[in-house]
Formats: sequence, structure tokens, C-alpha cells
Amino acid sequence: MLTRLLLVFAYMLKTSKRYRSIKRFFFDLLENVDNPLKKIFDVFMICIIFSSVGLKVYESRTAPNLYIDWFEYEVMLLFIVEYILRAWLYNDSHLIILREYEKALYLNKPFELRAALKEILLKKLAYMTSPYALIDLLAIIPTYREIRFLRIFLIFRLFKLFRYVNSIKIFTDVIVSKRFELLTLAMIMGLIVIIATLAIYLFESPALGGEIEDLFSGFYWAIVTVATLGYGDLAPVTPAGRIVAMLLILSGLVGLAFFTSIIVAEFEDKMQVFRENKTAAELKRYTDFVIICGYGRVGQEIARQLSRIKHKFIVIDRKEANVEQARKLGYLVIQDDACTDSVLLSAGINKGASVVVCSTGQDVANVYITLTSRHLNPKIRIISQVNRVENEKKLYQAGADHVIRPFEIAGLLAAEYVGQPVAFEALLGLLREQRHIHLETIVIQPGTFAEHQSIKDLAVEQYKLKLIGIISANPVHLKHKNAYKVKNEHFYFNPAPHFILQAKDILVIIGREYSIGYFRDQLEKSGLKKGAK
Repeated sequence: MLTRLLLVFAYMLKTSKRYRSIKRFFFDLLENVDNPLKKIFDVFMICIIFSSVGLKVYESRTAPNLYIDWFEYEVMLLFIVEYILRAWLYNDSHLIILREYEKALYLNKPFELRAALKEILLKKLAYMTSPYALIDLLAIIPTYREIRFLRIFLIFRLFKLFRYVNSIKIFTDVIVSKRFELLTLAMIMGLIVIIATLAIYLFESPALGGEIEDLFSGFYWAIVTVATLGYGDLAPVTPAGRIVAMLLILSGLVGLAFFTSIIVAEFEDKMQVFRENKTAAELKRYTDFVIICGYGRVGQEIARQLSRIKHKFIVIDRKEANVEQARKLGYLVIQDDACTDSVLLSAGINKGASVVVCSTGQDVANVYITLTSRHLNPKIRIISQVNRVENEKKLYQAGADHVIRPFEIAGLLAAEYVGQPVAFEALLGLLREQRHIHLETIVIQPGTFAEHQSIKDLAVEQYKLKLIGIISANPVHLKHKNAYKVKNEHFYFNPAPHFILQAKDILVIIGREYSIGYFRDQLEKSGLKKGAK
């Protein structure tokens, strides 16, 4: 009967959405570091711990206080509830029962509830004997007046801070992950201390003029000496005792060096993981961000411009120097190879990223990144840098939406604008981010004087402006050269003087702010005049 009830209850829990949502809520509250509620809960628990310890210290020197006792009971209840919730979250007991039951059905043998309950008990015991669970349990003990002599365990409430402060938690994780090395070192140092204790007891006895009267004094001296503290209250006076002291001091220095190297090496690995987790947590808050693969000269400029307009982005680069430079500027960065699937997935290529920029400076790497990105996210927009013209087609075949040849663009601009000081002044002003220099787009509205006007007759130079190009979807312009397809339109770079403008064409011009404003006003006024007629 009991077995049947437990099975029915287990199936009910497995199919209950409400049960899963409740458990998910408490998991997010207690364990999910990315949940804002956990951060609030952690701060609350830190305040509770300091308040309870502070009040207990105050009460130890004053008469019992009813309000402090009530506060202590509330804290005790809170700690007990937290302990029970963490034990509950540690595993799903009902799934263990169902797994054992379904295994018995599959093997066509009787279901033994005892085996399932034993496994559940072992799981709970595994949690209860874990370091954090032991600290939680010991932090509850001091609240009972019946065992006040255990108030020494009040200090374990401060150890509970390890749960709520990430930096402290990292340190404890380092200790746990290196427990074998540290245990081996502790055993070696313990053996050295025991040998030194016996040696100093034999060489520094009062009969030989020494001060070591018993083994405990020798042990105390050995501990103080191996720690290189040297209080001076006990000092060897015999030659043999001094040799033991020198050897013990050297052993202590060697042991400290080994301990430091073990901790520092593990801290470096943990800090790398911590940075990656922090980056991943930060990315979860982003939508419509850019992934910059490669932080060379082109990547640095892209990042700078995106940062200037406050557009979210993340940098991926394998070179440590580039990564450190990006971190100093406060950018989100991952130090790894952007060609691999796992790196791009951790960068959020399927979770909010809208654009991937391949700017490694190496065409082969850009091709691989493009292939990987297109495979992981067929809908993402990919912009790639190419250095050699013959590799441009390969990038398009790999899945790039746009391929940019930065060196060719720089050469074209230089060739087109040599001998034109107005254009060069505007370009340099834009590159140097002078606020009075702007790159603007102006739409040719029907009825304005620019409609059906040639580039030569438009003469934007008289307004101290330079025409960079024209964006148009009008098929009548396809006969012109220097046409670059942009989605459903074409961009006509540096159009010829006989290029005839049509309505809805977009002028891309560069110049001073007031010159652009004056030109736009003249266009609008001409349109209004023609409309009035």
C-alpha cells in the first residue's frame, strides 16, 4: 500500500507543472547566480549574518534581552528553512523512485522500495556531509540555549558568507579543487613538524641547558618556527637545537613557496573561468549586439565606433595582448579562437547577436569564421574583411553578406580626392571625429530642384560639400559603373558627372554641419515653391 502511494505521488510530482515552477523558483533564488533575485537574497543574508553575530557579541557582555532572543529565533528559523530547501534542491527523490520502478518493470522483477529509499538517503547524506552543508548546520547550533557551551560555533555563521560572496566562494573552490595537492603538502609539513618536535625535545631538554620541558612545548616551538613567526619566547641554545631550527625555517619557507604556487596557479585558471562566466552573464542582458572576431587595427576601430554610439558588442581574440588592451577599455572580451563552434556559441551567436564581423586580418581565418557562423546561425548578418581580391568570392561562397576591402577603399578615396582640399578636409575631420564634420544622407524628394538634375549641374561643391555616392533602387541607373549591390538597392560610388538624379535617390554627402543644413533647406524650399505653383 505504501509503495503504491509513493509511486502515485512520484508520478504526480513528475507531471506537475506547478511543482516544477516552485522548484525552479527556489533554485533560482538560492543557486542561480544569473538571477537578480539571488543577488538580493545574498545581500539580505549577509546583513542577517552580521546582525545576528553582532547582537550575540553584544549580548555576551550584557544581560539577556527578550528582543535579541526573538531575533535569534527568527534567524534560526530562516537558517533551518534555507537548509531544508537546499537539501530538497540537491536532487529529485521522486525521479529516483520512478527510475528504480521502471527498471524493475523492464527487467520483469519485483520493485524494491527499500533500494530506492536507500539511494535517496545516500544522496541526502552526500549533501549533508558537504562542506557548505556542514557550515549551514553548525551555524544553526548556537541558537539553542540548552547547549550554550557550543556558542563557539557562532563563528560558523561568518563562514556562511562563503555562500553569498562570490570572491570568497572562488577561494573556497580553489581550496577544494586542489585538496589532493594541499593534503599531500600538509602531510609532508606535518611529518617535518613531528620530527622537529622530537628533535628539539631531545636536544633542548633542561638537563642540557634548554627550555623545552615537555613535548607540547616542543610542538608549540616547531609550529611557530615552521611558520617563520619566531615569537622568541622559546629559543634553542644548543648547537644541535639551532641546526634543527635552521632546517625547520628553511622547510617552512619551501612549504610556503609550494603552497603559494599551488594556490596562484589554480587562481589563474579560476579567474579565467570567472571572467568567462561574467561575460556570459553580461551577454544574457544584451539583444542586437555585434560579435567582433579579431581585435587588430580594423577590429579596434570597429569597437571604438560601436562604443562611441553605445552599441553593445563583444570581442573575440586569441592574442593575450589584444585581449588585455580590450579589457582595459572596458569591453566584453573572450580570449579564444573564434573559428570554433563552442566559442561562438558562448559569445551568444544564437542568443541575441545580430551581426558577426570577421576582422582577424587573415583571409583564411575569416573564411572559417564565416562558415562556422553561417552554420550556427543561418539568419545572422556576416560582414567580413578581405585583404586579397581573389579571396572575396570565397567569402561570399562561405556565407558572408558583405565583404569589405579596407585597403582598396583607402586607395580609392585617396585617388579620387587627391588635389581636392575641400573633400580631404571633410574626410579628415570625420575620421578625427570633429563635431562640425558630418556624413549625412539626403533623400531627393519629388519636385525639388535636384530631381532630373545631373551631378555636374547639381554642383554640391558650391555648398562646400563632397558627394561620396548615391543609393538608389531605380533600375535606370544600372548602366553606370561603380555600382555595389546593397540588399534591394545599389550604391553608386563617386558617380560620373552625367549621372541623372531621380526621385527617391539618396545622396551620401560629407561636409560641415551648417553646409549640409543649408543644402537641405534649399532642397526643401525648392520643393515647396514648385508645390505652390
